[in-house]
Amino acid sequence: MPWIALTIAGLLEIVWAYFMKQSAGFTRVGPSVVTLVAMIASFSLLGYAMRSLPLGSAYMIWTGIGALGSFILGIALLGEAATPGRLIGAGLLLAGLLILKLAS
Repeated sequence: MPWIALTIAGLLEIVWAYFMKQSAGFTRVGPSVVTLVAMIASFSLLGYAMRSLPLGSAYMIWTGIGALGSFILGIALLGEAATPGRLIGAGLLLAGLLILKLAS
């Protein structure tokens, strides 16, 4: 159950990062509310997962899911560049997360 909570927390991190961008510096109410609700839910689930998972593993996987997901959304929805260097960096991050999960 902690791994499921951690995965959902990571997915919610993607949600709040995307909506924070959409909030235009918290000047738009709707996206700002979604950002704050998703943040609270994400942190709560992370806290739950950390009850039984190691701090380093839980935090690294949580931020990794958020970083990779936000990277993908940035390319897919916001037209951000998918340069070879950025793709290699994202691939290395993904490889690191997989190794960390397998080692846990």
